[in-house]
Amino acid sequence: MPIKNIVVNCTDVRRSVEYYTRWLELDVIGEVTPERAVLDAMTATIELRAVRRGREQSTWSPDDLQKGFRHIGFKVDRLDERAATLQAGGVEFKLDPLDAEGNVRICFFYDPDGTLLEMIQGDLQYAEVLDADGVARERALGVPARPRFDHVAVTIEDRDATSAFYHQHHGFDFIGTIEQPHDSRGFHIGYLKGGDTVLEVFTYDVPTQARDPQLDVAGFAYAELAGDPPDLPVAISPDGTKVYVDPDGFAYAVGSGA
Repeated sequence: MPIKNIVVNCTDVRRSVEYYTRWLELDVIGEVTPERAVLDAMTATIELRAVRRGREQSTWSPDDLQKGFRHIGFKVDRLDERAATLQAGGVEFKLDPLDAEGNVRICFFYDPDGTLLEMIQGDLQYAEVLDADGVARERALGVPARPRFDHVAVTIEDRDATSAFYHQHHGFDFIGTIEQPHDSRGFHIGYLKGGDTVLEVFTYDVPTQARDPQLDVAGFAYAELAGDPPDLPVAISPDGTKVYVDPDGFAYAVGSGA
């Protein structure tokens, strides 16, 4: 069962719509209002929701040792060409295009309110394949004609516990791993596949820091997954949605998506 929807809070919905439609070629679904817009990212939707300037500041940090949400990833073609266009347009980058572990090419950049986004080109060559059928289904998606939502990355404490939980409640299967041998922190990546989408989970050999999710500040708010309501702490989003918080501080709702 897949990730259905990603809710991103923003201080100016129309500005964010312009950003995501221009730079990531997402299509608008329905009406854009000052409060909300929904965009088609092929395998999921990206929902933009308005938050007021001057509210509590986000505690999210780009340091991946902070647990919980890390970034939203999109599969693309022509990564270097796309990245050059973004850079020429003044988009702020965290990481310029480079060849990464797993024989893929990646880059990282920010949306107008600081949500970290990734573009990935190529099929991952896993260090260890745990589900050959799942990897085959992933590769069968092919090269997207426009950027396609691929994953949400999350830093976690316990890979086995996270894998078991998301398999039980949301049907995600652990398909493979990537190692980062040059990272002195002991950086390991696991891939939990649900439908055509992925939870990319980061673990480290050094201590990580906890962060409580914030549902009413600019940036990533929560994901919406298919599956069964879990037995987890609950927070309520500004629009009244029941949002579950997993042990690593990752926030998500359960439903059919936008």
